[in-house]
Amino acid sequence: MKVRVSSDDNIYKMLNHKATLIRRDLVRMSKGKHLHFGGSLSIVEILVVLYFHIMRHDPKNPNWVERDRFILSKGHAVPALYAVLAEAGYFPVSQLSSFRELHSVLQGHPYSKTLGVEASTGSLGQGLSVGSGMILGARLDGKDYYVYVLIGDGEANEGAIWEASLFCSSYKLNNLIVIMDRNHFSATGPMKGRVDIDPVADKWRAFNWDVLRVNGHSVRELILAIKKTKKGKKQPSIIIAQTVKGKGISFMENRAEWHNNKLSEEQYKSALSELGSVQE
Repeated sequence: MKVRVSSDDNIYKMLNHKATLIRRDLVRMSKGKHLHFGGSLSIVEILVVLYFHIMRHDPKNPNWVERDRFILSKGHAVPALYAVLAEAGYFPVSQLSSFRELHSVLQGHPYSKTLGVEASTGSLGQGLSVGSGMILGARLDGKDYYVYVLIGDGEANEGAIWEASLFCSSYKLNNLIVIMDRNHFSATGPMKGRVDIDPVADKWRAFNWDVLRVNGHSVRELILAIKKTKKGKKQPSIIIAQTVKGKGISFMENRAEWHNNKLSEEQYKSALSELGSVQE
């Protein structure tokens, strides 16, 4: 019996292929350098879904007024963003090798003068405030673009996140969508037993946000959740994406030492081998 392949299945296949490609780019750009592997690898599917399926943007016209905006509030995970921007066409993939080098525009945290980067971030807790300002600007200008803000679960220990969340719900910023990378780790180890944020969904609901939970590595669940947030909601939305820190490279998964570390030559080869060959 011939199995019929839906257009959705083809989209999911394409996005998963992109995710593997991005992970390989991450490993390659890390050669000989320290890189925030854990939190970069955990957000790959989120970024791939946004840039290759959901967001309205144009790499050939990065300052297009009608574009959707993306803010990486957890700025240390910028290697994943750089890899996605390169694959999307904002700059050559070959430029990724200049990561964290002197005079490179690809520094260790997002820099607004890098093509495709909307805001300089890195000091945790500030991205949501920046995003709310962008949405207010859109209202004043009569624009309907969306702003997506990606925050970390460890980052949500910052008081500025909760101040901004109150502001967003008070002003009913329904074109603002926050995605939380819920990988259950902060820089030094598991959040449980340190300063955890559970029950995290209840907290955001108490602040009058629409809350959804998804598997952050399922491109299908991410797409459906983002589409659901746009259906007549009168409040801002947060998608809590359950992820694995270091996803895709077994010796990094759920290991605190790979929050920021450097690959040995053997580990470099092992990581690329594990990710497999990708037709580029």
